[in-house]
Parts: sequence; structure tokens; C-alpha cells
Amino acid sequence: MAYRQKSSFTPIVRVVGRSASNFRRWLKWPLIALAALCALLVAALLSTAALVDAGYLHKPILKLIVARTGHQIRVLGPVEIHLLSLQPRFTAEHIVINNPAWMPAGILAEIGRVSAEFEIPTFAEPLRFRLLELHGAKFHLQRKPSGDANWRLRPGRIGGRGPPLIRSLSIPGAQVDLRDNRRHLHFDGKVSALEGTGRDAGRLRLEAAGRLNDRDMTLAVIADPLASARRDKPYHFHFEERSSGSTLAGQGELARPFDLREMQVAFEASGEDLKDVYFLVGLRLPDTGPYRIAGRLLRSGLHFTFADLRGKSGESDIRGTVKIDSTNERPRISAELDSDLLRKADLGKRAAHRAPERNADTLLLSDTPLRLTTVKRTDSTVHYRARSVDLGNVVLDSAAMGVKIDRGVMTVAPLTAKLPDGTVTGQLKFDASQEMPTAQLGIDFDGLPLAPFGKPKAGQAPIDGLLRGRLQLAGQGHSLHQLAASANGTVTTILPHGEIRSALAEIAGIDFRGIGLLMTGDKRTTEVRCAVAAFEAHDGTLTANPFVFDTDRVLFTGEGTLNLATEALDFRFRGHPKHVRLRLRTALTLHGTLAQPVVGLEAGSSVAQTGAGVALGVLLTPLAAVAAFIDPGRAKDADCAALIAATVTR
Repeated sequence: MAYRQKSSFTPIVRVVGRSASNFRRWLKWPLIALAALCALLVAALLSTAALVDAGYLHKPILKLIVARTGHQIRVLGPVEIHLLSLQPRFTAEHIVINNPAWMPAGILAEIGRVSAEFEIPTFAEPLRFRLLELHGAKFHLQRKPSGDANWRLRPGRIGGRGPPLIRSLSIPGAQVDLRDNRRHLHFDGKVSALEGTGRDAGRLRLEAAGRLNDRDMTLAVIADPLASARRDKPYHFHFEERSSGSTLAGQGELARPFDLREMQVAFEASGEDLKDVYFLVGLRLPDTGPYRIAGRLLRSGLHFTFADLRGKSGESDIRGTVKIDSTNERPRISAELDSDLLRKADLGKRAAHRAPERNADTLLLSDTPLRLTTVKRTDSTVHYRARSVDLGNVVLDSAAMGVKIDRGVMTVAPLTAKLPDGTVTGQLKFDASQEMPTAQLGIDFDGLPLAPFGKPKAGQAPIDGLLRGRLQLAGQGHSLHQLAASANGTVTTILPHGEIRSALAEIAGIDFRGIGLLMTGDKRTTEVRCAVAAFEAHDGTLTANPFVFDTDRVLFTGEGTLNLATEALDFRFRGHPKHVRLRLRTALTLHGTLAQPVVGLEAGSSVAQTGAGVALGVLLTPLAAVAAFIDPGRAKDADCAALIAATVTR
């Protein structure tokens, strides 16, 4: 009998076979259950879609949308929803969207009719529009200084992937009222978003026209076709905005379509006055003449960078970089700016031909309230340098200053400038954090040339020399005039050495010889040994103490006050000849205002006595009449060293 040995694998095969059979029987029912569950889910979805299409679940869907967006939505007209389609669509009429809970009560949007077609959702894009049309739309957009806006889905920082993709957009003539209290923009007009025609066929065209910051404005934006827009591709556009004689134009790209949080823009602005840029972007800039400025804007979230800035107005120029961080309630600005030339004539209302006509009652120090919005709401750090500054009467070889604003307190320090033969240093502190703003000013200068001041357009300067001085003043108020009218402190000026036209020196002493020199056009000069003027400021009144002007021929002394509240002048100057002179024995006076000074002779007992003496002398003898005008000239030289030392130590 043949013997067959059993394989040791046979039991294992049998066990495995029985196990596999049992596993298949065990798996059969869960698979059947899962298939049944899927069928039930599909049936439920189809049933739900059918119910939605039939209009039975509109209210629950609206509640879901309200919960997701934070906006209360009311549909006052008919609604049609078709989900049982490869192109689901939605139509509703008379929709009202209220402000979210974190904004003041009000209406965000009123839309006459909304039509939307959706693409099949994916995990990456759960919501995509094949078509979106808004007809008869009115938008009431608001943003608080903190940055919270009624059009956002949630308060605070911006998040998410950005707006959904839209393949076709149509918004004809939507009425828009925008009040942006963070960027100081107010727009009231119409906005349209349509597919372009002609050479712009297929491309998105945005147009706006209305009133921006109380000025007429138009805006046109041409962007890439929406049909080709993708999340992973930049979205390109170019634009042009016009308002108040200024034009802002440029081109750029968004990192993602419709998402303004990541962008790069190259821009150029030009017009008759740089201040008009405010009516384009809400940014307050100084008055200028015709200007041109260009640069690049880089945005990443709430960080903005203006790079490669280049500006020109008249002969003045500027370039540099400005960064704005708006992540907090108080935006923070940092800037590095440079100029080759800064000219006073290119800045201000006169350069822009907006200066009002000056009359006798016009104050030199403006009483217009200072604009403190930027100081109160924005923190800044700015460094500025200029290679040359033309102030009209004086040209600075260079100037630099640092400006820091922190919680409503502006500090300008250091402030430095180089003169051809001297320097200027100083600092300013302006505190706008209190109800009544205060200011402190400290300026030291050495080597300030006097010749340019009072120099006629053609001819010799009446006085020349290098002036030294110091201003230490503090005041309070809402305007330059109020600050000056409340000023306390000291003002000192010293002229260690100089020259003055001989004719002026003589005539200032009421010297008949000086009249003859002026009439003959004599250009000779006489030495100024020294001049010292010290003023005490108290509640806006500057009192001269002392005032000494010493020349080789005449020693002058003076006294008086300058009232900065009224800008009224009240000074008397007496000349004391150092040699025998034929002159009137009276004093020169300076009255009127800073804007309209009046020079005259003192009216008083001395003049009257002189007149009486002359009249009596004429009756008695011609020699006595002449003697009444003779000054023996006994004045001595002033002790210039002592005067200067005393003034410096004040």
C-alpha cells in the first residue's frame, strides 16, 4: 500500500478558506448597508433639492446664510432656486441686507433683483459663480476709524481665501454711498461692472462716476477676463481716476482675483495742485503748483508700502519710501524721504494760486484751526533730508529733521540746517493729546545773513552781517495765531559785527546829513560795532529789553512791544550821535502791524518843546534857530562785549 504523507499546510488552507468565506459573508452586510445609506443620502439630497426647487426650504436656507455671513437678510419678493441641474441657479427679488451686529444699525444693500448660476462645488472651491447679476442695486458702505466695515463677514482682522471666483459679472448702474472714516473718503455716485466691448471685449470693465470728497470724480478699471481667472494666477488690471484737475493712473496685479489684500501697483499722478490728491485717495498733502508724482504700491494684508516714490513740483523734488501698518486701530507710518532742492516758492497757497487777497486787517499768523486728525489718530516716524532749501531770503546748504508722532504728541527733533557761514538747530514739541493743544519751540541760529532781508530786487542791501539768536517759546491754542497770542519765553538776537549804509545810519538819528546822502544816492557804509535785542514774551506780548544798535557814527537805543494777539507794533528808537550833528531832537517810532508797519516821528513834549524853541529862536535871532537843531555828539561807544555776554546768558 502506498503511503501519502499529509501536507502541514492543508489545515492552514482550510482555515484560511473558511476565514475568507466568513469575512466575505461578514463584509457583505456592511457594504449593503453603506450602499443603502448612500442611496438614502442621494435620495435625501434629491428630495431636499426638489423641496428647495419647490420653495419649501427657503427660510432655513436664509437662516443658514445669515449665520454664515453675520448679516440679516430679508427677501421681500419671489425666490426661485433650482438645484436639480448641472448649472444650479438662484433668483430673488427685492432683497434687503442689514448691517452686521458690530456696526451701527442700518442697511448695507438694497437689490432689486439677484440672479446667480453656480458651478459644481469642489473641496478647494466650495462656492463658484458661473454668473452673477445685480439689478437696481443700492449699497450703503461704511467703515469706522477702527477699520471695522459693514461689508465684511466678521469684525477685526481680514481672513479667509477672499471673494469667490465669478466667471461672469453684471452690475449696471449700482448706486453707491461710501463713508470710509479710516481713509477719509466719501463717495456718492454710480458704479457699474460689465464685460467690455470693442477692443476690451471679454475683459471686465469697472466704471464709477460721482462725487468723491465733495468733488466730481470718474474712475475706469479694465481687468483680465473673468472666464480665465484662477486662484493660482495673478489677476491684472489698469486704471485711470480723475478729479479736481488731477489724474491718477496706473497698472498692477492682484495675487488672486477680487482679493485686494495682496497687490502690486505702479502708479502716476499729476495735476495743478498736489493737495487735490486728497479728492482721489483721501490723503492730505500740501498745496503746490503743477506737480507730477510716481511710484509703486505694494500691499500685503494691512501693510502698505509706497516704494520708489519720485515727485516734482516747480523746481522742488522729493523721493523715498513710505510704509503704513494698519493692523492696529492707530495706523503707524514710517518714511524715509530726500530732496535735492526744496523751494518755499513751490509750496503753499501762493504756489497753487489759492492765497486770498491780503488787506490791512489780515493777520500774518493764520487763525485757521490746525488739522489735527493725523496727529491724533496716526503714529509716525519720518526722516527727511534736503541737500538745499530755498526759503526766499535765505538758502540753506542742507537741512534734516526727524518727526515722531506718538499718541497725539508730535516731536520734531533733531532739526538741523547748514548756512553758508553758520548753522541752525532746534526742536519742536506739539501736544494734541489734550483738549487744548500746546506747543514748545526752541531754535538756535548762528551765522544767519542779514543782507537778504529787506534787500530790494535790485540794489545794495541796507544792512549786512551775520546774526546769532535763540528762540525759546511755549504757547497753547488751536491755530498758529492762538499759539503765538499765548506765547511765553524769550527771544534774543545778536549782531556781533556788520555794516550799514551811512545814509541810513545818519537819517535814523534824525540827521539832516543823512537826508542829503540819501538824495545823492551815496552807497558808502559805516561799521556796525554790535547790535543786541532781547525780548521777554508774556501772554503773547514781546517786550524789548534792551535794544542797542551801535555804529561808528550813531548809537541807537530802543524800547517797545509787539503784541502777537493783534500783531500790533509799538516801538521807539532814539539816535545818539557821536559827533556834532544838525538834527531833529526827537525819536523814530514804529507803529501799525506786522503786515502794515508805519514809521514816523514821536509826537510828544520833546517835539513840541523843540518846535517852540525853534519858533522863539526865529523871533530872537537866526543863530538861536540853528542852535536848536545842533546835537553836540557826546555819545560814547557801547560796551559790546558786556552787552553780548549779558544777552547770551539770559
